[in-house]
Amino acid sequence: MFDSDSWQEIYSSLRKNPVRTIFTAFGVFWGILMLVVMLGSGKGLENGIISGFGGTVTNSAFIWTQRTSVPYAGLPKGRRFNMRNEDMDAIKAEVPEIEYLAPRNQLRGYSGGNNVSHKTKSGNFSVMGDYPEIQHISPMDILSGRFINHFDISDKRKVVVIGTNVRDVLFGTEDPINKNVKINGVYFKVVGVWKTKKSGNQAEKDTKTLFIPFSTFQKAFNYSNIVGWIAITAKPNSSAEIVEEKIKTVLKQRHKVAPSDDRAFGSFNAEKEFKQMSGLFGAISMLIWVVGIGTLMAGVIGVTNIMLIVVKERTKEIGIRRAIGATPFSVIIQIMLESIVLTGLAGYLGLVSGIGLVELIAVNLGPADGDSMFTNPEIDLQVAITALIILVVAGALAGLIPASKAVKIKPIDALRSE
Repeated sequence: MFDSDSWQEIYSSLRKNPVRTIFTAFGVFWGILMLVVMLGSGKGLENGIISGFGGTVTNSAFIWTQRTSVPYAGLPKGRRFNMRNEDMDAIKAEVPEIEYLAPRNQLRGYSGGNNVSHKTKSGNFSVMGDYPEIQHISPMDILSGRFINHFDISDKRKVVVIGTNVRDVLFGTEDPINKNVKINGVYFKVVGVWKTKKSGNQAEKDTKTLFIPFSTFQKAFNYSNIVGWIAITAKPNSSAEIVEEKIKTVLKQRHKVAPSDDRAFGSFNAEKEFKQMSGLFGAISMLIWVVGIGTLMAGVIGVTNIMLIVVKERTKEIGIRRAIGATPFSVIIQIMLESIVLTGLAGYLGLVSGIGLVELIAVNLGPADGDSMFTNPEIDLQVAITALIILVVAGALAGLIPASKAVKIKPIDALRSE
């Protein structure tokens, strides 16, 4: 079945009409090329969107207070209120599904722009009051020294962890560890330098950020027991969406907010956003496979039609082979092999070309950028193997119908044909 004569016959059959062979193969080539390119592009879009989450843990949520929109318990709507330190203890007690809870404050709110200086050098940077748990919610790298710890919190130590841009502006090539910086007139000792795991504009902002212990922040900058917002992660097998709703329920009860007031709290739930993105990309991937397989099948149908024509042209030859003893099975195998070789070779070239094109796009895009909606298009090994399997099966199916028709021809009728 796989002797040299069979392969020589396949080669002779395909080169007998090279123009027809080339155009037939092009249909399969184009179908697999488009499938691979579309899958790679879909993965690039997915990578770009997911990179927008930066280093944020996907089972996390962030909650802050806003104005109330519903009057409740004798209090008017439009009321402003703040979370307090006492609320954190209540949340921990009543929402056991929380893994990490990090109350946070930012000096001058989201606008930042706080004067920070060291000797004669100064700059405007963002100053955060945080707990050590924030490292588990927004992962970071500590380049030198350490991050704030719970001893810093309990002792209200005046220590600070600075971003890389802060280090470069205030210290240059000097080692900043154990040196003092002045933040809005208050001195803090540098105990560490940190680097974000995010990318793009957010990474640039993070390089200009300093962390000080949450308790020290409240005392040094007269924040009393106010909490600006909280960051949480849910325990494994717990939903961050459910945890978020439970926290809001606790806070509504403690701050006399109407249970129906959905505007009193703002939030960002990374888990919810990630699930929506995953569902969207699943649908996009399925659509790409449907379109790609449809395009590939159009090429395979073209191969089937051409093989029917080939069988018609070789009717007399098939009759002679049958007359001298060729079995129906050997005729079927020979025709199916011709179809498999044609589709397999064209498909392989399409697969290689598609992967090459995707890699070329990835190279031209350059390094991943967190601000880009399209990042690092790629094709994984499983997809390539699946595509090859589809090609082999499609090639076999493309030759099966013509082969079945060929063996139905009686040898005597085939010999009479012109």
